[in-house]
Amino acid sequence: MAGNKDRQRRIARERHRRQQELRYAKRRKVQRLALTVVTVVAACGLIVGLLLAFLPSNHKKAAASATTSPKPSATATATASTVAEPAHHCTYKAATPVAKKVSLPPSAPDYTDSYTATIKTNLGDISFNLLNSKATCTVSSFIHLAEAGYFNNTQCHRLLTSGIYVLQCGDAYASGSTKLSCSSTSKVGSGTPGYQFASENLTGAKYPAGEVAMANDGTATSNGSQFFIVYKDSTSGLTASYTPFATVSSGLNIVQNVAKDGFSCQYPSTEGGGVPKEKFVIDSVTIKKTD
Repeated sequence: MAGNKDRQRRIARERHRRQQELRYAKRRKVQRLALTVVTVVAACGLIVGLLLAFLPSNHKKAAASATTSPKPSATATATASTVAEPAHHCTYKAATPVAKKVSLPPSAPDYTDSYTATIKTNLGDISFNLLNSKATCTVSSFIHLAEAGYFNNTQCHRLLTSGIYVLQCGDAYASGSTKLSCSSTSKVGSGTPGYQFASENLTGAKYPAGEVAMANDGTATSNGSQFFIVYKDSTSGLTASYTPFATVSSGLNIVQNVAKDGFSCQYPSTEGGGVPKEKFVIDSVTIKKTD
């Protein structure tokens, strides 16, 4: 009887050992499967990450807004020109989009004389003193565009009334007969005269009421035809990145009254400002030499 009991105990122990081995093997199999799943998931994640990093995106870029091109903003990165003023030589390079094609201004500017400009508008006349000795190439371009009739029958298309207090003009896309809107598909605000040039007169530049400066797209070489009139001190809102080239000698109240009426529509918050509610049309610009 004792022999039978011993044999039964051995059989039971052997059965228990085999069951333990089976459980251990099953546990190892589950662990290997889990590890394989984790590895596959990680590999897939890496592949997806690489695809996202190196393949072109299917998302369309935001459509150009009415003020994507030349605009005054507090974040522009234009730097001061190193050209000694008055400049004896100017460089004008081709640019697009061309709102109204004109020839290039002369590369040898008249840097010795002084000039004034009279802006005839549907709301009255505004007069500028042009800063020829401080922004010679800019003034030379402005005179050239004025004498070519570039500004004739164009609207001032953008008004800013918070932090930056300016009225922006000079885009031939904004013709006098155009009904301005704040649509992101509009070309208004992006136009050039077919050329661009470098900034000037930026060292210590300030933007008090009555200052007239060039608008740009945030780079120091993107000046074209668009400019803005400061109707209320904006020095704290603007970096010294926009070429001051004139000061208003009379008629600033006209711009201030336009500003009081506000917008007819507002551009996206990333751009700021909007279309002036009161239509402001430049009929012509007359240049007069004073010296």
